[in-house]
Amino acid sequence: MTAAPAERVAVRVRAVGSEETALVARCGRLVAAVYGDERLVADEEGYLRVVADAAPRAAEAVLLAALAGPELLASATYATAGNRWAELARPGEAEMRMLAVAPAARGRGVGRLVTQHCLDRARDEGLTRFVLSSGPRMTGAHRMYEGMGFRRTPERDWSPGPGIDLVTYAYEL
Repeated sequence: MTAAPAERVAVRVRAVGSEETALVARCGRLVAAVYGDERLVADEEGYLRVVADAAPRAAEAVLLAALAGPELLASATYATAGNRWAELARPGEAEMRMLAVAPAARGRGVGRLVTQHCLDRARDEGLTRFVLSSGPRMTGAHRMYEGMGFRRTPERDWSPGPGIDLVTYAYEL
């Protein structure tokens, strides 16, 4: 006798309110764990403290969570030009920062779903371009962005500190 297939729970991407303290904290821990475990950032200690504390992002920008029921699969931060969490966005642009997908959720299209959510939000807000920065070692993410139609913008590549070089991408809305 074979077991019935497990019911597939739909993945939903939504903004996390600053009052949802437990989920905000889980988002921060997820980003810090992914970035730390995979050595995706050069200035691990300082930056990992920033990403682990998601409360300011939930209060001042848009903290996103990809959820399958109660399971947190991914998190990212969405910000528009002028917001303190926007590092790259210029007027008319929005950006995504700190995308992290739980290792168990990879290969399921979760990162693409979060990114598409950001693109749709920016388009709904009447913006003209969506931008993002990425670490040079995040090659899986680069393949995903390019597959979604993002283009590399090397003229906007930048360095937030010594030994930290970021590559950039843009998507015309």
